[in-house]
Amino acid sequence: MRVSFCQGLLTGAIILNLLILYYVSRAQQQMMEKRRDLGRGSRRSGLPSSSLGGGVGGLVGPVSGLAGAGVAGIEVNSRGPRVTVLLREFENFENYVGDVARSFLRQRPELPFLAVADTSPYPPLLLPEGARLLVLSPSPDQPPQAHRPEFHVQTEFVLLVPDGVELEQGRAVERLIRELEGEGGGPVRLVAAPVLARSAVQCLHLRVSLREWTATYTPAASGSSGSVCTALQGDAVVLIRTEDLFNLSVPLGRPLFSSLFIQTSLRGWKVKLLESPCFSASHRPLFSSAHNQWKADTRLKEGTGRLMRSFGLKHLLLPDGKEQWHGCSKETPRCFGTVRDDTPDYLYLERWTPPCCLRALRETTKYVINILESSGVRYWLEGGTLLGAARHQDIIPWDYDVDLGIYLEDVPNCDQLKDLQWGNRVDANGYLWEHAVEGDFYRVQYSETNHLHVDLWPFSPRNGIMTKHTWTEHKQDVEFPEHFLQPLVPMPFAGITAYGPNNHRAFLELKFGEGVIENPQYPNPAKKRLERSKL
Repeated sequence: MRVSFCQGLLTGAIILNLLILYYVSRAQQQMMEKRRDLGRGSRRSGLPSSSLGGGVGGLVGPVSGLAGAGVAGIEVNSRGPRVTVLLREFENFENYVGDVARSFLRQRPELPFLAVADTSPYPPLLLPEGARLLVLSPSPDQPPQAHRPEFHVQTEFVLLVPDGVELEQGRAVERLIRELEGEGGGPVRLVAAPVLARSAVQCLHLRVSLREWTATYTPAASGSSGSVCTALQGDAVVLIRTEDLFNLSVPLGRPLFSSLFIQTSLRGWKVKLLESPCFSASHRPLFSSAHNQWKADTRLKEGTGRLMRSFGLKHLLLPDGKEQWHGCSKETPRCFGTVRDDTPDYLYLERWTPPCCLRALRETTKYVINILESSGVRYWLEGGTLLGAARHQDIIPWDYDVDLGIYLEDVPNCDQLKDLQWGNRVDANGYLWEHAVEGDFYRVQYSETNHLHVDLWPFSPRNGIMTKHTWTEHKQDVEFPEHFLQPLVPMPFAGITAYGPNNHRAFLELKFGEGVIENPQYPNPAKKRLERSKL
């Protein structure tokens, strides 16, 4: 086969282009490697990238150049400091942030010190050279990295310190690093040291159930060489890897420990609380007046509420047995809106009925049942409410209302019902009684504002069959033999004894189908199905 001159020329041009592409690629690769080396050098210095500038956006204050110094016989890594000291929790009206920074920089001047605030503190913080302030609130005239802490922490570890703490022995930081590195890749991802005394910090077990909107704290047993648990309560210094901290959804939320341990416990991480070293603190109590202490306590309560609402936690069970509620109340709307297709919005979020809503439903149910019984109105647990009583002795965990059947002929016995017709009334305890607009039944709401409710369905006997004037589209809304109600029998429900049909299994299977008690399912599986594996 003969090759023409044009074909040879074309082949040569192709080969030349390939050679040019090869050498250009090599040159670009070498440039990228050089940039990476420069980047590593910048990170090892423990200082922010020079492209941010010393006074850009959220970063305020001078930066010392002591990265290579050694103090008090402490060996400093030639690659630069490994730890950034970070102070997040302090109050603008009284704090000791400057004293904390001076204490750490006096012993370890090579360590970056970062105070972090949501907004610019007023009065301004008086920080020593080497300490910086990072403001998290974004400013429209600054780049995004100016207010993001992960761009300003370039060390391997972060030491989270409380206000007023002091560093008396520089080697205490190395002790924490050794303890954390000694845990390898296990579940212990944080190491803590107490402030003042080990007795000032309590090791806790924390169980967070997002599905149930609940966090439960219980005391953990203390060991001789350190306690491993999932949360801490009290004054402590905490060391965490920078990568772990900034892989959290909200790495620096406030209150810091509440935010931190909720997120770490959900990831299965643990914290090891050491017996020593103990960090000292010359400023305890933190606040010099009862008024400032009250202000701090009030801000803590408000901040905890905001944090829990943002995390979707509405019920806290504390280690001392007390409870905190951060959901709806009689004075606020319920936690979910209008229910469509029998499927409340929270089911689509893989959650169940908020505990505050369940509490309100239980209160309303007890209140209504007490009035019905004292008025001589015969009632029974109906529909899904009876199913909950049979299965849980309580409201079904994902249900959003309570259903009671009543004898229509008994309605005149009850003052709250007999004159309703199509109107409504609020009783002396704030419950709203109304004739429902959706059909011929009655509804009792938790309050005028909070529409969690108990529905009362009037039935009349006709030739041994319980029937109604109007019907809904619910499959369980059907006629049934009156013998299920003769007699009514007591059964436990929601902490009280209520009345239900005398053969509740047969009654439920008549309305819902065979095996309904043993096979739980959401109200409308066509819209949202309950996966048995998640029970």
